[in-house]
Amino acid sequence: MRHRCGKITEVESEIYKISSVSLGPLAVVQVAAEIRKDPILIRVLTYPPKKKGGAGGKGGKKKAEGYVIDGVSTTEMTREQLEVFAHRLREEMEREREERNFFQLERDKIRTFWEITRQQLEECQAELRNKDREIEEDEEKHQVEIKVYKQKVKHLMYEHQNNLSELKVESMVGLKLAQDDYTEQELELLKDKKNLKAKLLEQELASEEDIKALRMSKFEKRLHSVRNELSLNYRMELTEVEERKNKQISELMKNHEKAFSDIKNYYNDITLNNLALISSLKEQMEDVKRQEERMEKQLRDVQTENKRLAEPLKRAEAEVAVLERKMGNYGKDKVSLANTKTRLTICQKELEDLKWENEVLQLRFKKVEEERDELHNRFVSAILELQQKAALKSVLLEKKLAALTDLLEQKDAQMSEVLAASQLDPVATANMKQRLEELLGGKNTAIQDLQYELARVCKAHNDLLQTYEGKLQQYGVPKEELGFTPLQVSVGGARIGRGPAGLVTTNR
Repeated sequence: MRHRCGKITEVESEIYKISSVSLGPLAVVQVAAEIRKDPILIRVLTYPPKKKGGAGGKGGKKKAEGYVIDGVSTTEMTREQLEVFAHRLREEMEREREERNFFQLERDKIRTFWEITRQQLEECQAELRNKDREIEEDEEKHQVEIKVYKQKVKHLMYEHQNNLSELKVESMVGLKLAQDDYTEQELELLKDKKNLKAKLLEQELASEEDIKALRMSKFEKRLHSVRNELSLNYRMELTEVEERKNKQISELMKNHEKAFSDIKNYYNDITLNNLALISSLKEQMEDVKRQEERMEKQLRDVQTENKRLAEPLKRAEAEVAVLERKMGNYGKDKVSLANTKTRLTICQKELEDLKWENEVLQLRFKKVEEERDELHNRFVSAILELQQKAALKSVLLEKKLAALTDLLEQKDAQMSEVLAASQLDPVATANMKQRLEELLGGKNTAIQDLQYELARVCKAHNDLLQTYEGKLQQYGVPKEELGFTPLQVSVGGARIGRGPAGLVTTNR
Protein backbone atom coordinates (compact mmCIF):
# COMPACT_ATOMS: atom_id res chain seq x y z
CA MET A 1 0.00 0.00 0.00
CA ARG A 2 2.86 2.37 0.85
CA HIS A 3 4.58 1.45 -2.39
CA ARG A 4 1.41 2.26 -4.36
CA CYS A 5 0.98 5.58 -2.57
CA GLY A 6 4.58 6.39 -3.37
CA LYS A 7 4.00 5.63 -7.01
CA ILE A 8 0.91 7.85 -7.00
CA THR A 9 2.90 10.76 -5.60
CA GLU A 10 5.60 10.15 -8.19
CA VAL A 11 3.01 10.16 -11.00
CA GLU A 12 1.47 13.35 -9.64
CA SER A 13 4.83 15.04 -9.49
CA GLU A 14 5.63 13.92 -13.04
CA ILE A 15 2.29 15.19 -14.37
CA TYR A 16 2.79 18.42 -12.44
CA LYS A 17 6.20 18.93 -14.03
CA ILE A 18 4.85 18.22 -17.52
CA SER A 19 1.56 20.16 -17.33
CA SER A 20 2.61 23.16 -15.22
CA VAL A 21 3.84 25.05 -18.21
CA SER A 22 0.78 24.55 -20.53
CA LEU A 23 -2.21 24.14 -18.15
CA GLY A 24 -1.39 26.28 -15.16
CA PRO A 25 -1.16 25.36 -11.47
CA LEU A 26 -4.95 25.19 -10.75
CA ALA A 27 -5.64 22.78 -13.63
CA VAL A 28 -2.75 20.62 -12.52
CA VAL A 29 -4.19 20.43 -9.00
CA GLN A 30 -7.64 19.45 -10.36
CA VAL A 31 -6.16 16.73 -12.58
CA ALA A 32 -4.23 15.32 -9.63
CA ALA A 33 -7.35 15.28 -7.43
CA GLU A 34 -9.39 13.50 -10.12
CA ILE A 35 -6.63 10.95 -10.56
CA ARG A 36 -6.69 10.27 -6.81
CA LYS A 37 -10.48 9.70 -6.94
CA ASP A 38 -10.48 7.22 -9.85
CA PRO A 39 -8.89 3.83 -8.96
CA ILE A 40 -8.68 2.77 -12.62
CA LEU A 41 -6.47 5.69 -13.54
CA ILE A 42 -4.37 4.99 -10.46
CA ARG A 43 -3.85 1.39 -11.59
CA VAL A 44 -3.05 2.44 -15.15
CA LEU A 45 -0.62 5.13 -14.11
CA THR A 46 1.09 3.08 -11.39
CA TYR A 47 1.54 -0.02 -13.57
CA PRO A 48 5.26 -0.77 -13.80
CA PRO A 49 6.93 -0.64 -17.20
CA LYS A 50 8.04 -3.68 -19.08
CA LYS A 51 11.60 -4.76 -18.49
CA LYS A 52 13.89 -4.94 -21.51
CA GLY A 53 16.74 -7.38 -21.58
CA GLY A 54 15.58 -9.32 -18.58
CA ALA A 55 18.04 -12.13 -19.43
CA GLY A 56 21.17 -9.88 -19.24
CA GLY A 57 24.17 -10.31 -17.07
CA LYS A 58 24.31 -9.69 -13.38
CA GLY A 59 26.73 -6.83 -13.61
CA GLY A 60 24.64 -4.84 -16.09
CA LYS A 61 23.78 -1.23 -15.32
CA LYS A 62 20.25 -0.33 -14.24
CA LYS A 63 18.37 1.94 -16.63
CA ALA A 64 16.17 4.82 -15.54
CA GLU A 65 12.70 3.72 -14.51
CA GLY A 66 9.62 4.92 -16.49
CA TYR A 67 5.94 4.19 -17.20
CA VAL A 68 4.61 2.60 -20.39
CA ILE A 69 1.58 4.36 -21.97
CA ASP A 70 0.27 3.06 -25.32
CA GLY A 71 3.49 1.10 -25.77
CA VAL A 72 5.69 4.18 -25.15
CA SER A 73 7.48 4.95 -21.88
CA THR A 74 6.83 8.25 -20.15
CA THR A 75 10.53 9.02 -20.22
CA GLU A 76 10.47 8.88 -24.00
CA MET A 77 7.25 10.95 -24.41
CA THR A 78 7.24 14.61 -25.28
CA ARG A 79 5.29 17.23 -23.42
CA GLU A 80 2.55 17.41 -26.06
CA GLN A 81 2.02 13.62 -25.93
CA LEU A 82 1.68 13.73 -22.15
CA GLU A 83 -0.80 16.60 -22.38
CA VAL A 84 -2.87 14.72 -24.98
CA PHE A 85 -2.78 11.61 -22.84
CA ALA A 86 -3.90 13.58 -19.75
CA HIS A 87 -6.83 15.12 -21.69
CA ARG A 88 -7.83 11.72 -22.99
CA LEU A 89 -7.68 10.26 -19.50
CA ARG A 90 -9.90 13.05 -18.24
CA GLU A 91 -12.47 12.47 -21.01
CA GLU A 92 -12.50 8.74 -20.34
CA MET A 93 -12.90 9.42 -16.63
CA GLU A 94 -15.93 11.68 -17.32
CA ARG A 95 -17.44 9.04 -19.60
CA GLU A 96 -16.91 6.35 -16.97
CA ARG A 97 -18.58 8.53 -14.36
CA GLU A 98 -21.58 9.08 -16.62
CA GLU A 99 -21.88 5.35 -17.24
CA ARG A 100 -21.53 4.66 -13.51
CA ASN A 101 -24.33 7.13 -12.76
CA PHE A 102 -26.46 5.60 -15.51
CA PHE A 103 -25.96 2.09 -14.12
CA GLN A 104 -26.76 3.31 -10.62
CA LEU A 105 -30.03 4.78 -11.94
CA GLU A 106 -30.84 1.50 -13.68
CA ARG A 107 -30.09 -0.39 -10.47
CA ASP A 108 -32.41 1.92 -8.53
CA LYS A 109 -35.16 1.45 -11.13
CA ILE A 110 -34.85 -2.32 -10.95
CA ARG A 111 -34.93 -2.20 -7.16
CA THR A 112 -38.07 0.00 -7.22
CA PHE A 113 -39.70 -2.41 -9.69
CA TRP A 114 -38.83 -5.29 -7.39
CA GLU A 115 -40.26 -3.47 -4.36
CA ILE A 116 -43.48 -2.71 -6.28
CA THR A 117 -43.90 -6.33 -7.37
CA ARG A 118 -43.21 -7.56 -3.82
CA GLN A 119 -45.80 -5.11 -2.45
CA GLN A 120 -48.33 -6.27 -5.06
CA LEU A 121 -47.64 -9.87 -4.12
CA GLU A 122 -48.21 -9.08 -0.44
CA GLU A 123 -51.49 -7.38 -1.37
CA CYS A 124 -52.56 -10.49 -3.30
CA GLN A 125 -51.68 -12.68 -0.34
CA ALA A 126 -53.69 -10.38 1.95
CA GLU A 127 -56.66 -10.61 -0.45
CA LEU A 128 -56.38 -14.40 -0.44
CA ARG A 129 -56.35 -14.43 3.37
CA ASN A 130 -59.42 -12.18 3.42
CA LYS A 131 -61.17 -14.50 0.99
CA ASP A 132 -60.31 -17.47 3.20
CA ARG A 133 -61.72 -15.65 6.22
CA GLU A 134 -64.93 -14.83 4.31
CA ILE A 135 -65.27 -18.47 3.27
CA GLU A 136 -64.81 -19.62 6.88
CA GLU A 137 -67.42 -17.11 8.10
CA ASP A 138 -69.86 -18.27 5.41
CA GLU A 139 -69.27 -21.89 6.44
CA GLU A 140 -69.97 -21.03 10.09
CA LYS A 141 -73.18 -19.22 9.12
CA HIS A 142 -74.17 -22.18 6.98
CA GLN A 143 -73.60 -24.59 9.88
CA VAL A 144 -75.80 -22.42 12.13
CA GLU A 145 -78.57 -22.40 9.49
CA ILE A 146 -78.30 -26.18 9.15
CA LYS A 147 -78.71 -26.55 12.92
CA VAL A 148 -81.81 -24.31 12.87
CA TYR A 149 -83.34 -26.31 10.02
CA LYS A 150 -82.58 -29.55 11.84
CA GLN A 151 -84.43 -28.27 14.92
CA LYS A 152 -87.40 -27.32 12.73
CA VAL A 153 -87.38 -30.75 11.10
CA LYS A 154 -87.31 -32.38 14.55
CA HIS A 155 -90.34 -30.37 15.64
CA LEU A 156 -92.20 -31.31 12.46
CA MET A 157 -91.28 -34.96 12.98
CA TYR A 158 -92.56 -34.81 16.56
CA GLU A 159 -95.89 -33.31 15.44
CA HIS A 160 -96.16 -35.86 12.64
CA GLN A 161 -95.52 -38.72 15.05
CA ASN A 162 -98.18 -37.37 17.43
CA ASN A 163 -100.72 -37.20 14.59
CA LEU A 164 -99.85 -40.72 13.49
CA SER A 165 -100.15 -42.05 17.04
CA GLU A 166 -103.58 -40.43 17.44
CA LEU A 167 -104.79 -41.89 14.14
CA LYS A 168 -103.44 -45.30 15.10
CA VAL A 169 -105.21 -45.17 18.46
CA GLU A 170 -108.50 -44.26 16.75
CA SER A 171 -108.10 -47.05 14.21
CA MET A 172 -107.25 -49.58 16.94
CA VAL A 173 -110.33 -48.55 18.90
CA GLY A 174 -112.53 -49.04 15.83
CA LEU A 175 -110.90 -52.39 15.11
CA LYS A 176 -111.41 -53.48 18.73
CA LEU A 177 -115.10 -52.61 18.54
CA ALA A 178 -115.45 -54.59 15.31
CA GLN A 179 -113.70 -57.58 16.88
CA ASP A 180 -116.01 -57.40 19.90
CA ASP A 181 -119.02 -57.43 17.58
CA TYR A 182 -117.65 -60.47 15.75
CA THR A 183 -117.02 -62.30 19.04
CA GLU A 184 -120.59 -61.57 20.18
CA GLN A 185 -121.94 -62.90 16.89
CA GLU A 186 -119.84 -66.04 17.25
CA LEU A 187 -121.13 -66.63 20.79
CA GLU A 188 -124.69 -66.23 19.58
CA LEU A 189 -124.07 -68.78 16.82
CA LEU A 190 -122.66 -71.26 19.36
CA LYS A 191 -125.74 -70.78 21.53
CA ASP A 192 -127.97 -71.41 18.51
CA LYS A 193 -125.98 -74.55 17.74
CA LYS A 194 -126.54 -75.88 21.26
CA ASN A 195 -130.26 -75.14 20.99
CA LEU A 196 -130.38 -76.99 17.68
CA LYS A 197 -128.72 -80.03 19.23
CA ALA A 198 -131.25 -80.01 22.04
CA LYS A 199 -134.10 -79.74 19.57
CA LEU A 200 -132.63 -82.60 17.53
CA LEU A 201 -132.57 -84.79 20.63
CA GLU A 202 -136.18 -83.92 21.35
CA GLN A 203 -137.13 -84.68 17.77
CA GLU A 204 -135.27 -88.00 17.96
CA LEU A 205 -137.15 -88.99 21.08
CA ALA A 206 -140.41 -87.95 19.50
CA SER A 207 -139.64 -89.93 16.36
CA GLU A 208 -138.78 -93.01 18.41
CA GLU A 209 -142.09 -92.73 20.20
CA ASP A 210 -143.85 -92.38 16.87
CA ILE A 211 -142.08 -95.47 15.58
CA LYS A 212 -143.09 -97.42 18.61
CA ALA A 213 -146.66 -96.28 18.15
CA LEU A 214 -146.59 -97.32 14.49
CA ARG A 215 -145.15 -100.69 15.35
CA MET A 216 -147.79 -101.18 17.92
CA SER A 217 -150.48 -100.29 15.37
CA LYS A 218 -149.04 -103.03 13.10
CA PHE A 219 -148.61 -100.81 10.10
CA GLU A 220 -145.33 -102.35 9.17
CA LYS A 221 -146.04 -102.36 5.47
CA ARG A 222 -147.14 -98.83 5.51
CA LEU A 223 -144.16 -98.03 7.69
CA HIS A 224 -141.90 -99.71 5.17
CA SER A 225 -143.33 -97.74 2.31
CA VAL A 226 -143.23 -94.58 4.35
CA ARG A 227 -139.68 -95.39 5.33
CA ASN A 228 -138.70 -95.77 1.71
CA GLU A 229 -140.38 -92.53 0.84
CA LEU A 230 -138.79 -90.85 3.79
CA SER A 231 -135.39 -92.24 2.88
CA LEU A 232 -135.80 -90.92 -0.65
CA ASN A 233 -137.00 -87.61 0.64
CA TYR A 234 -134.19 -87.59 3.16
CA ARG A 235 -131.61 -88.26 0.50
CA MET A 236 -133.04 -85.57 -1.69
CA GLU A 237 -133.29 -83.13 1.16
CA LEU A 238 -129.82 -84.15 2.36
CA THR A 239 -128.36 -83.34 -1.02
CA GLU A 240 -130.21 -80.03 -0.96
CA VAL A 241 -128.92 -79.35 2.54
CA GLU A 242 -125.37 -80.20 1.42
CA GLU A 243 -125.71 -77.86 -1.51
CA ARG A 244 -127.01 -75.12 0.75
CA LYS A 245 -124.21 -75.75 3.24
CA ASN A 246 -121.63 -75.63 0.47
CA LYS A 247 -123.15 -72.39 -0.74
CA GLN A 248 -123.06 -71.05 2.78
CA ILE A 249 -119.41 -72.10 3.18
CA SER A 250 -118.46 -70.48 -0.13
CA GLU A 251 -120.37 -67.36 0.83
CA LEU A 252 -118.61 -67.32 4.20
CA MET A 253 -115.23 -67.72 2.49
CA LYS A 254 -116.07 -64.92 0.09
CA ASN A 255 -117.24 -62.77 2.95
CA HIS A 256 -114.05 -63.50 4.88
CA GLU A 257 -111.92 -62.71 1.84
CA LYS A 258 -113.90 -59.56 1.30
CA ALA A 259 -113.48 -58.64 4.95
CA PHE A 260 -109.73 -59.32 4.71
CA SER A 261 -109.40 -57.13 1.61
CA ASP A 262 -111.48 -54.41 3.26
CA ILE A 263 -109.29 -54.53 6.36
CA LYS A 264 -106.16 -54.42 4.19
CA ASN A 265 -107.47 -51.40 2.31
CA TYR A 266 -108.43 -49.91 5.65
CA TYR A 267 -104.84 -50.17 6.87
CA ASN A 268 -103.46 -48.79 3.59
CA ASP A 269 -105.80 -45.76 3.58
CA ILE A 270 -106.17 -45.38 7.34
CA THR A 271 -105.59 -41.60 7.30
CA LEU A 272 -108.03 -40.85 4.45
CA ASN A 273 -110.84 -43.44 4.38
CA ASN A 274 -111.94 -43.89 8.01
CA LEU A 275 -115.56 -42.92 7.34
CA ALA A 276 -115.77 -45.13 4.25
CA LEU A 277 -114.35 -48.06 6.23
CA ILE A 278 -116.86 -47.54 9.02
CA SER A 279 -119.71 -47.50 6.48
CA SER A 280 -118.34 -50.68 4.87
CA LEU A 281 -118.20 -52.31 8.31
CA LYS A 282 -121.80 -51.29 8.92
CA GLU A 283 -122.79 -52.84 5.60
CA GLN A 284 -120.93 -55.99 6.57
CA MET A 285 -122.80 -56.02 9.87
CA GLU A 286 -126.06 -55.76 7.98
CA ASP A 287 -124.94 -58.58 5.68
CA VAL A 288 -124.07 -60.69 8.70
CA LYS A 289 -127.46 -59.95 10.22
CA ARG A 290 -129.14 -60.92 6.98
CA GLN A 291 -127.08 -64.10 6.93
CA GLU A 292 -128.16 -64.79 10.49
CA GLU A 293 -131.79 -64.32 9.47
CA ARG A 294 -131.28 -66.69 6.57
CA MET A 295 -129.62 -69.14 8.92
CA GLU A 296 -132.56 -68.89 11.31
CA LYS A 297 -134.96 -69.53 8.45
CA GLN A 298 -132.89 -72.48 7.35
CA LEU A 299 -132.83 -73.75 10.92
CA ARG A 300 -136.61 -73.51 11.04
CA ASP A 301 -136.81 -75.45 7.80
CA VAL A 302 -134.39 -78.00 9.16
CA GLN A 303 -136.43 -78.31 12.32
CA THR A 304 -139.54 -78.97 10.28
CA GLU A 305 -137.64 -81.46 8.19
CA ASN A 306 -136.16 -83.19 11.26
CA LYS A 307 -139.66 -83.64 12.64
CA ARG A 308 -140.43 -85.73 9.60
CA LEU A 309 -137.08 -87.51 9.65
CA ALA A 310 -136.09 -90.17 12.16
CA GLU A 311 -133.73 -92.68 10.69
CA PRO A 312 -131.16 -90.36 9.08
CA LEU A 313 -130.45 -88.76 12.47
CA LYS A 314 -127.12 -90.48 12.76
CA ARG A 315 -126.12 -89.27 9.33
CA ALA A 316 -127.09 -85.78 10.35
CA GLU A 317 -124.92 -86.13 13.47
CA ALA A 318 -122.02 -87.23 11.28
CA GLU A 319 -122.60 -84.17 9.11
CA VAL A 320 -122.66 -82.06 12.26
CA ALA A 321 -119.27 -83.54 13.23
CA VAL A 322 -117.98 -82.65 9.78
CA LEU A 323 -119.31 -79.14 10.20
CA GLU A 324 -117.63 -78.94 13.61
CA ARG A 325 -114.33 -79.87 12.03
CA LYS A 326 -114.94 -77.17 9.44
CA MET A 327 -115.67 -74.74 12.26
CA GLY A 328 -112.34 -75.73 13.81
CA ASN A 329 -110.65 -75.07 10.48
CA TYR A 330 -112.49 -71.77 10.39
CA GLY A 331 -111.02 -70.92 13.80
CA LYS A 332 -107.53 -71.75 12.51
CA ASP A 333 -108.17 -69.57 9.47
CA LYS A 334 -109.31 -66.81 11.76
CA VAL A 335 -106.10 -67.07 13.82
CA SER A 336 -104.00 -66.99 10.65
CA LEU A 337 -106.02 -63.97 9.52
CA ALA A 338 -105.22 -62.21 12.80
CA ASN A 339 -101.51 -63.04 12.36
CA THR A 340 -101.55 -61.67 8.83
CA LYS A 341 -103.25 -58.54 10.14
CA THR A 342 -100.50 -58.01 12.69
CA ARG A 343 -97.84 -58.59 10.05
CA LEU A 344 -99.66 -56.18 7.77
CA THR A 345 -99.67 -53.48 10.47
CA ILE A 346 -95.94 -54.01 11.07
CA CYS A 347 -95.18 -53.80 7.34
CA GLN A 348 -97.30 -50.66 6.99
CA LYS A 349 -95.51 -49.05 9.91
CA GLU A 350 -92.14 -49.89 8.38
CA LEU A 351 -93.34 -48.52 5.03
CA GLU A 352 -94.42 -45.25 6.65
CA ASP A 353 -91.09 -44.95 8.47
CA LEU A 354 -89.21 -45.55 5.22
CA LYS A 355 -91.35 -42.96 3.42
CA TRP A 356 -90.62 -40.43 6.13
CA GLU A 357 -86.89 -41.17 6.01
CA ASN A 358 -86.96 -40.86 2.22
CA GLU A 359 -88.59 -37.43 2.44
CA VAL A 360 -86.05 -36.27 5.02
CA LEU A 361 -83.16 -37.51 2.85
CA GLN A 362 -84.61 -35.79 -0.22
CA LEU A 363 -84.82 -32.50 1.70
CA ARG A 364 -81.23 -32.89 2.85
CA PHE A 365 -80.13 -33.72 -0.69
CA LYS A 366 -81.82 -30.59 -2.07
CA LYS A 367 -80.15 -28.44 0.59
CA VAL A 368 -76.75 -29.98 -0.12
CA GLU A 369 -77.23 -29.37 -3.87
CA GLU A 370 -78.11 -25.72 -3.25
CA GLU A 371 -75.07 -25.30 -0.99
CA ARG A 372 -72.85 -26.97 -3.59
CA ASP A 373 -74.13 -24.65 -6.36
CA GLU A 374 -73.59 -21.57 -4.18
CA LEU A 375 -70.03 -22.60 -3.24
CA HIS A 376 -69.32 -23.48 -6.87
CA ASN A 377 -70.42 -20.03 -8.07
CA ARG A 378 -68.35 -18.28 -5.41
CA PHE A 379 -65.29 -20.38 -6.17
CA VAL A 380 -65.62 -19.78 -9.94
CA SER A 381 -65.81 -16.00 -9.44
CA ALA A 382 -62.78 -16.03 -7.11
CA ILE A 383 -60.77 -18.18 -9.57
CA LEU A 384 -61.60 -15.88 -12.50
CA GLU A 385 -60.55 -12.82 -10.52
CA LEU A 386 -57.27 -14.44 -9.43
CA GLN A 387 -56.59 -15.64 -13.00
CA GLN A 388 -56.99 -12.12 -14.36
CA LYS A 389 -54.72 -10.61 -11.70
CA ALA A 390 -52.04 -13.29 -12.07
CA ALA A 391 -52.08 -13.06 -15.88
CA LEU A 392 -51.78 -9.26 -15.74
CA LYS A 393 -48.86 -9.41 -13.29
CA SER A 394 -47.06 -12.07 -15.32
CA VAL A 395 -47.43 -10.01 -18.52
CA LEU A 396 -46.06 -6.90 -16.77
CA LEU A 397 -43.11 -8.81 -15.34
CA GLU A 398 -42.36 -10.39 -18.74
CA LYS A 399 -42.36 -6.96 -20.40
CA LYS A 400 -40.05 -5.56 -17.72
CA LEU A 401 -37.72 -8.53 -18.05
CA ALA A 402 -37.59 -8.21 -21.85
CA ALA A 403 -36.85 -4.47 -21.59
CA LEU A 404 -34.07 -5.08 -19.07
CA THR A 405 -32.49 -7.80 -21.22
CA ASP A 406 -32.55 -5.48 -24.28
CA LEU A 407 -31.04 -2.68 -22.22
CA LEU A 408 -28.35 -5.01 -20.92
CA GLU A 409 -27.44 -6.09 -24.44
CA GLN A 410 -27.20 -2.45 -25.52
CA LYS A 411 -24.95 -1.60 -22.58
CA ASP A 412 -22.77 -4.61 -23.28
CA ALA A 413 -22.36 -3.52 -26.89
CA GLN A 414 -21.56 0.03 -25.80
CA MET A 415 -18.95 -1.20 -23.33
CA SER A 416 -17.29 -3.36 -25.93
CA GLU A 417 -17.16 -0.37 -28.31
CA VAL A 418 -15.72 1.87 -25.57
CA LEU A 419 -13.07 -0.67 -24.70
CA ALA A 420 -12.17 -1.15 -28.34
CA ALA A 421 -11.93 2.61 -28.93
CA SER A 422 -10.00 3.44 -25.75
CA GLN A 423 -7.06 1.11 -26.56
CA LEU A 424 -6.06 0.93 -22.91
CA ASP A 425 -3.53 -1.36 -21.34
CA PRO A 426 -4.67 -5.05 -21.26
CA VAL A 427 -4.46 -5.15 -17.46
CA ALA A 428 -6.61 -2.04 -17.13
CA THR A 429 -9.13 -3.41 -19.61
CA ALA A 430 -9.20 -6.68 -17.70
CA ASN A 431 -9.88 -4.81 -14.47
CA MET A 432 -12.63 -2.78 -16.10
CA LYS A 433 -14.16 -5.94 -17.53
CA GLN A 434 -14.07 -7.53 -14.09
CA ARG A 435 -15.89 -4.55 -12.60
CA LEU A 436 -18.46 -4.65 -15.37
CA GLU A 437 -18.90 -8.37 -14.91
CA GLU A 438 -19.50 -7.84 -11.18
CA LEU A 439 -22.05 -5.13 -11.97
CA LEU A 440 -23.73 -7.34 -14.55
CA GLY A 441 -23.68 -10.24 -12.09
CA GLY A 442 -25.56 -8.12 -9.55
CA LYS A 443 -28.12 -7.18 -12.18
CA ASN A 444 -28.40 -10.81 -13.25
CA THR A 445 -29.10 -11.81 -9.64
CA ALA A 446 -31.81 -9.13 -9.51
CA ILE A 447 -33.28 -10.49 -12.75
CA GLN A 448 -33.15 -14.03 -11.36
CA ASP A 449 -34.93 -12.85 -8.22
CA LEU A 450 -37.64 -11.30 -10.37
CA GLN A 451 -37.91 -14.50 -12.42
CA TYR A 452 -38.13 -16.51 -9.22
CA GLU A 453 -40.87 -14.21 -7.90
CA LEU A 454 -42.77 -14.56 -11.19
CA ALA A 455 -42.38 -18.35 -11.08
CA ARG A 456 -43.64 -18.41 -7.49
CA VAL A 457 -46.75 -16.41 -8.42
CA CYS A 458 -47.41 -18.69 -11.42
CA LYS A 459 -46.90 -21.79 -9.29
CA ALA A 460 -49.33 -20.50 -6.66
CA HIS A 461 -51.85 -19.82 -9.42
CA ASN A 462 -51.47 -23.32 -10.89
CA ASP A 463 -51.67 -24.93 -7.43
CA LEU A 464 -54.90 -23.03 -6.82
CA LEU A 465 -56.27 -24.37 -10.10
CA GLN A 466 -55.32 -27.93 -9.11
CA THR A 467 -57.04 -27.62 -5.72
CA TYR A 468 -60.09 -26.18 -7.46
CA GLU A 469 -60.24 -29.14 -9.86
CA GLY A 470 -59.84 -31.51 -6.92
CA LYS A 471 -62.80 -29.88 -5.16
CA LEU A 472 -64.85 -30.19 -8.35
CA GLN A 473 -64.07 -33.91 -8.53
CA GLN A 474 -64.90 -34.28 -4.82
CA TYR A 475 -68.35 -32.73 -5.30
CA GLY A 476 -68.97 -34.62 -8.55
CA VAL A 477 -69.01 -31.57 -10.85
CA PRO A 478 -67.50 -32.21 -14.33
CA LYS A 479 -65.08 -29.66 -15.81
CA GLU A 480 -67.30 -29.20 -18.90
CA GLU A 481 -70.01 -27.48 -16.81
CA LEU A 482 -67.70 -24.60 -15.76
CA GLY A 483 -68.29 -22.53 -18.90
CA PHE A 484 -64.58 -21.58 -19.20
CA THR A 485 -61.18 -23.23 -19.57
CA PRO A 486 -58.77 -22.77 -16.60
CA LEU A 487 -55.61 -20.89 -17.66
CA GLN A 488 -52.31 -22.67 -16.96
CA VAL A 489 -49.83 -19.75 -16.74
CA SER A 490 -46.55 -20.08 -18.70
CA VAL A 491 -43.58 -17.68 -18.99
CA GLY A 492 -41.23 -17.46 -21.95
CA GLY A 493 -42.75 -20.45 -23.73
CA ALA A 494 -41.96 -22.80 -20.81
CA ARG A 495 -44.54 -23.89 -18.26
CA ILE A 496 -43.81 -22.48 -14.81
CA GLY A 497 -44.68 -24.15 -11.55
CA ARG A 498 -43.95 -27.77 -12.38
CA GLY A 499 -41.81 -28.27 -9.27
CA PRO A 500 -42.92 -29.27 -5.79
CA ALA A 501 -45.40 -26.96 -4.10
CA GLY A 502 -43.05 -26.12 -1.24
CA LEU A 503 -40.29 -24.98 -3.64
CA VAL A 504 -42.10 -21.92 -4.92
CA THR A 505 -45.30 -21.28 -3.02
CA THR A 506 -43.97 -21.12 0.54
CA ASN A 507 -43.25 -17.69 1.99
CA ARG A 508 -39.62 -16.83 2.51
